[in-house]
Amino acid sequence: MSNLQFSVSGVSTSETKFIGNTRQFTLTVDEPEALGGTDDYPNPVEYILAGFAGCINVVGHVVAKELGFTINNLKIEVNGELNPNRFLGSSNVERAGFKSIKLHLIPDTDADIETLTKWLQIVEDRCPVKDNLQNLTPISIAVEKEYNIS
Repeated sequence: MSNLQFSVSGVSTSETKFIGNTRQFTLTVDEPEALGGTDDYPNPVEYILAGFAGCINVVGHVVAKELGFTINNLKIEVNGELNPNRFLGSSNVERAGFKSIKLHLIPDTDADIETLTKWLQIVEDRCPVKDNLQNLTPISIAVEKEYNIS
């Protein structure tokens, strides 16, 4: 299979709110009131955690099928810890992103612990979001000035 491309495009509707579109979906990003938002929608780092959990879910079910067992139900708990001081501009000591992310899986399955151990190793290896969170990905950011011509 050749490379796949995914994209989101959208517009800022306030200092803390962004409305993006991807395929046929609309994604709205906001901040909690403590960070100046209206707390109407998840914030960007919560979307990262949700994306990680969602990716683990998909890969987990694919790998379970490949290994010949069924997951009846999969509970996923994910949390991340970050210090907001760099984001808020009050310190340059710590990084702006998560200091750590912990993901906990609770599968309802008849698979034995040896199979689940193998399953987890494969899932971790094949999850694109985990790969992006754990490894350096080249990122290019550009700015373009919009001019009003009268």
